[in-house]
Amino acid sequence: MRLIIHVLAVLVVTFVLVASGQSPNVVLIMADDLGYHDLSGYGHPKIKTPVLDQLAKDGVNLTNFDAGATVCTPSRMALLTGAYPSRLGWTQGVVGYLMNPGAGLQAEALTMAEVFRSEGYATGMTGQWHLGDESPMLPMEQGFEDTFYIKRSNNQTTELWRNTTLVEDPFDNRQLTKKFTNEAVRFIREQEASPFFLYVPFTAPHFPVQAHPDWKGKSDYGVYGDVVEEMDGRIGEILNALEEENLSEKTIVAFLSDNGPEPLTKESKALPYRGKKWSALEGGTRVPCIFRFPKVLPKGETCEAMIAAMDLFPTLASACGIDLKKPTTGSPVIDGVDVWETLLGKSESPHPRNDLLYWHGKEGLQAIRQGDWKLFLTKWPKLYDLANDAGELNNLSSQHPERVRSMQALAKRKLAEINAEPRSLIGGPPSESR
Repeated sequence: MRLIIHVLAVLVVTFVLVASGQSPNVVLIMADDLGYHDLSGYGHPKIKTPVLDQLAKDGVNLTNFDAGATVCTPSRMALLTGAYPSRLGWTQGVVGYLMNPGAGLQAEALTMAEVFRSEGYATGMTGQWHLGDESPMLPMEQGFEDTFYIKRSNNQTTELWRNTTLVEDPFDNRQLTKKFTNEAVRFIREQEASPFFLYVPFTAPHFPVQAHPDWKGKSDYGVYGDVVEEMDGRIGEILNALEEENLSEKTIVAFLSDNGPEPLTKESKALPYRGKKWSALEGGTRVPCIFRFPKVLPKGETCEAMIAAMDLFPTLASACGIDLKKPTTGSPVIDGVDVWETLLGKSESPHPRNDLLYWHGKEGLQAIRQGDWKLFLTKWPKLYDLANDAGELNNLSSQHPERVRSMQALAKRKLAEINAEPRSLIGGPPSESR
């Protein structure tokens, strides 16, 4: 009965939106280096994140979500293009470290923003870009009309930009979360005619971890807790703006992190998973993710299905009625799958993702997952049962040789499929600067 009532509610809301000629708005919020364990709703005993905890209570809480890559540049590629970063020419590192000078996402790669804009959406971005420093790789050339951003991580640059205008140099790192939030609120309030797509990739809690003066010393977990709790509070300001503009029920809100915790930031955790940023272990890529769409998505549900960041492109497109195969969208090459029906809780529909490839941030393809099984493709294979071994400590390869062979063959086929359409990034010889 509960399922029937929910399905009827979804149909009513969908009918109302269609009848009004309005597609849902999208607010896509990303944290930088936030570990799986770093929100109170994901088990942290001292950091308090009431806004994100409430977002999960009002929507769907994902517990088996992969960030798309183990470091920030390729994870953003995966999110915005729906493709494995290696398909786009990425091999290692991030813009400004181990990637080529001048390297970045090629202009030919279609982003979520470009597709949404082609379908009549106003597009805005406020936060950290990290997909290329120069034309034609800047956010304004990748589908975003209204931009306020830093080009790299907050430890790699001192410049803050609005579109093509430099507005601060140096910026105050302690003020970035507030400034990015203010711009997000401004963008929302200026949208007289929906729909809109807003991307908010915060720099928090990436190092250097420096608290805003109003939040310094407020948490029970030192400066790292201060920074995470400020971000949570600022997200509350974005959600309040949606409410005040009567847009909450017309807006899909998604929150995620770009990868696991930074190894240099000891306070950040990925428990119960092992590994941090750069690592292909679960702690390097499994991160918090929350979806909310009032009266459409179920309320207070936990989703344990395997979902990856690259799935968000086809999923959000599907939720907004955008056909990615239409000529106007440009038919992007996508490795992601549409998981909207999974998020809706339609148990009669088979979940479309059953496998996933993992790259180390510096060392190339390292592992493949199939269901709950994860195989490291090393000379001496390591096979883990994630359902019973979250820490990836018990190697079961000798007990399941046939599974090892079949997963090795699957990884080989998947990689060959990706390499069949080779693409390259823009850029020159490798850089060792960080």
